[in-house]
Amino acid sequence: MGEFIISFSNWIWDTPMLILLMGGGFILFAYSGLLPFRRLGHAIKLVSGKYDDQNLPGQISSRQALSAAIAATVGLGNISGVAIAINMGGPGAIFWMWMSAFVGMATKYFSCSLSIMYRGKDDSGEVQGGPMYVIEEGMGKKWKPLAILFSVAGVLGLLAIFQANQLTAVLRTVLLMPNGLDNGETTKWILGISMMLIVAIVILGGIKRIALVASRLVPFMVGLYFVAVVMIMIQYIGDVPNMLLLIIKDAFTGDAAMGGAVGAVIVIGARRAAFSNEAGIGTAPMVHGASKNNEPVREGLIAMLGPFIDTVVVCTLTALVILLTGVWQSTDNDGVRLTLSAFEMALPGFGKYVLMLAVLVFALSTMFTYSYYGHKCFNYLFGSKKADYYNYFYLVTIVAGAVVSLEVVVSFIDGMYAIMAIPTMISTIYLAPKVKAATTDYFRRMKEKETV
Repeated sequence: MGEFIISFSNWIWDTPMLILLMGGGFILFAYSGLLPFRRLGHAIKLVSGKYDDQNLPGQISSRQALSAAIAATVGLGNISGVAIAINMGGPGAIFWMWMSAFVGMATKYFSCSLSIMYRGKDDSGEVQGGPMYVIEEGMGKKWKPLAILFSVAGVLGLLAIFQANQLTAVLRTVLLMPNGLDNGETTKWILGISMMLIVAIVILGGIKRIALVASRLVPFMVGLYFVAVVMIMIQYIGDVPNMLLLIIKDAFTGDAAMGGAVGAVIVIGARRAAFSNEAGIGTAPMVHGASKNNEPVREGLIAMLGPFIDTVVVCTLTALVILLTGVWQSTDNDGVRLTLSAFEMALPGFGKYVLMLAVLVFALSTMFTYSYYGHKCFNYLFGSKKADYYNYFYLVTIVAGAVVSLEVVVSFIDGMYAIMAIPTMISTIYLAPKVKAATTDYFRRMKEKETV
């Protein structure tokens, strides 16, 4: 079964997803008139909360929605996913992660604008957002099979098994093995059950508790991680320009990739970027669709900051640490262990503990938010009265993620992400003209206010 999962994931990401996510994202990027570049400043102003109105329909503020979405994306994809990308595709994979992020900003702008424009209600009357509601409300009932496909893949693909797997690996490597406290499989089970209990305390409180915890944890941890990375970069400051040039050069030569093909580097970069920032997958529209906002364009502008923060900033920092220390060439470690080696080399004595803390916070914050995404998919499929059963299924799978192999876990999640992307991208491109018209109207009104 494991071999089938790996083969399917490799096949669907080889060409179909590259065309759909990169090609579709580029079309949206061009169709928007390069909006992610032109309106980045306005998006940053919006995050300040200047336009928030707590009386509008929804469950959380736009800033909380962005925090929750970033909590799901700024995580192990930035620490472990970057290491996997470099391990498989060489430094050049990072360049294609950047390209995926820029087109991903346009994809998130359109998809999250639509999540406000075409919100629906579940069977309890609660306002809901996300690709499944966009498809049904915006495209019509005849497209409902696409909404069901997205939700089924979401129930399975948004489990926290990758986070549980990599957090277990870090805790064993940093704390338990050096002190002779690791008992192999038994330790994995103990860690898995412990993670399950911690996550249960937060997720059983619903989206408001998840958003509250994420909005406090994520900014602190991103700041601490940033400080640690800057400390490392200062030690190798003279080599930073060379590493950036290496990333660009290798992107077009594929010298360091498995098989040495540029195409392979592009696929690996796009695949890891999708896992990291989730643009086009359809997760962010679910949480942004719950925000107290009646301006679709405003929500889309806030949402598009996600891929920039996640991939262009945080992933680049991790990549530079791995490249500057040279561990990507001098060790057989993969995943989070590769990043751990870099931190240990550059900051001996305490670097591994800083990374362990980052992994702990990032992994847990992602686990909190993923539960909300999966819960919404389950709610859509089976109704609000049965939706809470998903939380218990989700918690049990955390334990499973702690004990299975990394390759199977990554391939399974990648495969489900690919299936989720199909309905998301089809609906986003189909309804893009609606967002384009709303964009023109929004900035016209903003201009009129400024001239009054």
